[in-house]
Amino acid sequence: MKELHDILAAYGMLKQSDKPAALATIMKVRGSTYRRPGARMLVSAGGNTVGTVSGGCLESNIAEKCKHVTASGEPITAVYDMTAEDDAAWGLNQGCNGVIHVLLEPLGEENPHLDFLSECVTQRSSGAVATVFRVDGEFKASIGTRVLLNEKGIVQENIRNPILSAALLEDCKSALAEGTSYVKEYRYMEGVVEALIETILPPVPLLVFGGGYDAIPLVRFARELGWSVTLVDHRPAFASRDRFPSADAVILARPEEVAAKVVVEKRTAAVIMTHNFGHDLVLLRTLLPSSARYVGLLGPSMRTERLLKNLRNDGYSPTESELARLHAPIGMDIGADSPEEIALAILAEIRAVLAKRGGGFLKNSTGPIHHPHG
Repeated sequence: MKELHDILAAYGMLKQSDKPAALATIMKVRGSTYRRPGARMLVSAGGNTVGTVSGGCLESNIAEKCKHVTASGEPITAVYDMTAEDDAAWGLNQGCNGVIHVLLEPLGEENPHLDFLSECVTQRSSGAVATVFRVDGEFKASIGTRVLLNEKGIVQENIRNPILSAALLEDCKSALAEGTSYVKEYRYMEGVVEALIETILPPVPLLVFGGGYDAIPLVRFARELGWSVTLVDHRPAFASRDRFPSADAVILARPEEVAAKVVVEKRTAAVIMTHNFGHDLVLLRTLLPSSARYVGLLGPSMRTERLLKNLRNDGYSPTESELARLHAPIGMDIGADSPEEIALAILAEIRAVLAKRGGGFLKNSTGPIHHPHG
């Protein structure tokens, strides 16, 4: 998400300077690739780039192709096939072993696509984008045209083909409802169209309860990831902008005030690190039955069991689904010791939970590293 922030910020500056630019977006991959569909890179007229679509092996070639795209004003789809054993012959020295389809498109003064992405980010809302990147045959459709659907049901499109537009819109609705992204082929008598159906999710909302020393790197690292971070503490000296300059919001509230002062969304990750047993008890009572996707609690298992026992004695028995969202002790087992290492372990676990992955060493995995698209 931080990468998208940077691209949108760079695009805003380019618009003000009235300088030409191009956008490179991965549409489809096959085999082993560094990035997945939806990865973007902004290329300025001078060849400077923001974002990445590979591990560095394609960027210079793409930047060169973007010069021609900005000059012609017409989008193209570049296909990089790195499945041959001797990929050095391509002059790209690609370290992966896959096929990558990259849409290269010029950016004019107005770009509804990037404006739509900016709206999703700034308004913390979801959306779906269908992008045409391949047209074969005589079917009347253009590469680089899109259907944009926000969570309010508002549609923008420039497909100019009612049949294809209707099909893409239905798939956008399904993708938005299910939170999925995939590549789909549309076959008609006149030809074949291929499009990336992409769900755009807002920044991960992270709530951090407790403004102690160990919360400082957690907030800072989360912002580096592009997450939306809110710090909550009842002590004015700890709930301060000076202490947490990178937080999106700092809220002064006692644990019993959290339900009224703090917004919890369905994708919220909540981290409890108050180091206060009584405060943790109140926060668990508030957060476990909430819509939070992840509730992490700092402290050993014995302390957690005591907290849960107290909750039950007070008349609240968490359900199995609520307990399944509770992660205590918090974080992945990476041998973390310092506040910075603990923050890394916590954020890694949250990322794994949101991605529905189990963590662990990739070398021990028998399946693909990335979930397939399409």
